[in-house]
Amino acid sequence: MKLMVFDVGGTEIKYSVMDETLHRWDCGSIPTPTTTLDDFLSALSALYQPHRDEVSGITMSLPGFIDVERGQVNGGGALTYNWQQPVGPLLAEKCGCPVYLANDGKCAAMAELWQGSLKGCQNASVFLIGTGVGGGLIVDGKILNGSHFTAGEYSFINVNTHDWENLNDTMALRCSIIGLLARYREEARLPDDFPIDGRALFRLVLDGDKAAKRALDIFCKDVAIQIYNLTVLLDLERVAIGGGISKQPILIETIQKKLDEIYTCSPARMTDGSFPKTQVVPCHFSSEANQVGAFYHAQRKAQNDT
Repeated sequence: MKLMVFDVGGTEIKYSVMDETLHRWDCGSIPTPTTTLDDFLSALSALYQPHRDEVSGITMSLPGFIDVERGQVNGGGALTYNWQQPVGPLLAEKCGCPVYLANDGKCAAMAELWQGSLKGCQNASVFLIGTGVGGGLIVDGKILNGSHFTAGEYSFINVNTHDWENLNDTMALRCSIIGLLARYREEARLPDDFPIDGRALFRLVLDGDKAAKRALDIFCKDVAIQIYNLTVLLDLERVAIGGGISKQPILIETIQKKLDEIYTCSPARMTDGSFPKTQVVPCHFSSEANQVGAFYHAQRKAQNDT
C-alpha cells in the first residue's frame, strides 16, 4: 500500500509518499493556504496529481474535531474555513481517489502506539507542545475519539478556576511554546514583543541563564500538573511528549522531575506508594509522527472497509 500523506498545520503542509515499511519519498512542504477551502483543496490536489498513478489514495492529519467516518471537520483548529465542512469527500471528489482524515494529535498517538514510545501500553497519552497544545488519549489500547470527536483536546482545558474567562490561562497558552516564551520574558523583565524562539531559550537554559531556568521550571510544573491530573483520571502508564522542543532532553527530564515532586505532596502520597506513577518519554517519531499516524489510520480503515 502506498499513500499520499499530508500533515496539515496552521503554517505549513508537510507531504510525502509513504509505503507500508514507513519509507517516505518526494517529501516537502508548502505554506498552508489562509484564504478559502477551495484554495486549500486546490493546493492539496496540486501536490497529489504528480503521484496519482503510484498511490492508492490520500491520508491526512489536520487540526480540528474530525469525524473520521464521514471525513468531516466539525470545528476547532486554526483553519476556520474547514469548520463544518466535509473536507474528505470534497477532496476525494476533486482527486478521484479515497481520502482518509484524522486529527493531528490523535495521529501522533496512533503512530506512537503502533511503532513508537507507547507501543504495548493500555492507557497512555501523547502531549504535543507547539504553538498550541495537541494531544491524543489511548484507553484500553485504542485511540479515544469521544462521541463528539473532542477527546484529548488539551488546548481547551482551563487551568485557572479563579478567572474562568481568562483565555491566557488555558493549556493552549500556558503549556505551549508561546506560554514558555511569555514566562521567560516575564522572568527576565523583558517587553512582550522581545524576539526569542524555543531554540534560543534552550541555549540560555543550557548556558545557566537564571531567568530561562526559572521559566522552564515553572513551565514544566504546569505541564506536569496536567499530566498528573490525566493520570488520576485515566491511570496512564506513559506520556510521550512531542513537538519540536521534545528533542531537548532537559525538557523531558524537568517534566519528570516536577511530576515526581507533585506525587510527594499530592493526595497520592497517602496511598502508601501504590498510586501509579506515569513515565514521561519523548515521542519516537518526533516531527514525523503525524504522517506515520495518518498512514496507519488509513491502512486500518481500508482493511476494515473491505
